Amino acid sequence: MKASTFQTLIVGSLCLAVCGLSGGLYNQYQRVTELKNANTQRLQTLDALQRDSNTLMDAQEKLQYALKDLKQMVDTGEQQANTLDPMLDQWAHEIQELRDGLAARATEADMIALRARLEHVEQRLLDLKTQSSLPSRTPSSAKPKKAARAKPAPLLPPFSVLSVEYRGGERFLAVAPPDSRSLKDIQLLHNGEQLGAWQLKALEPNAAVFAVTAQPDQTVQLP
Repeated sequence: MKASTFQTLIVGSLCLAVCGLSGGLYNQYQRVTELKNANTQRLQTLDALQRDSNTLMDAQEKLQYALKDLKQMVDTGEQQANTLDPMLDQWAHEIQELRDGLAARATEADMIALRARLEHVEQRLLDLKTQSSLPSRTPSSAKPKKAARAKPAPLLPPFSVLSVEYRGGERFLAVAPPDSRSLKDIQLLHNGEQLGAWQLKALEPNAAVFAVTAQPDQTVQLP
């Protein structure tokens, strides 16, 4: 074999080897580049996961603070409820006592008014019996005196005079039907007001003067 041919073979072999090595190196370079790119993506994904983890931890911490505040609010509400419940019970008891007291006072007032009316009716009946039992003072042996104008007998009012009431600094006469037993039947008369044919003309310290239709003025003594 000639020397030139051998050298050509050697050079060819070396060229092939160099080409093979270059191809291998290029493949290794591409592989390294792909690995770098994949590593970069993994790092970016890891950073995103880290940021998400930090966000979740912040949210969890905020939720823990909110839960703590809520628990304190619940505890405070329970304390206030425990304090308010006895107060509400006490207020309800006091209100019930006030209602019972008002009812008792109203009943006592009714009884006082009814007792006063009964005493007044009894006194009027006693006066009527006394007047009917008085003997006549016209003896037959007495000489007739000069005829005097007969004074008409006083009329009995169709109501019972109970008392004098004061309203706004003015006097009113409290009257009611003689046979009434209810407070709602009591009526207050002012000067000039009329009950049936009887009109209150004047209210004196101890008597009430009425103007009666077709009759002279009638004076009724106050109880």
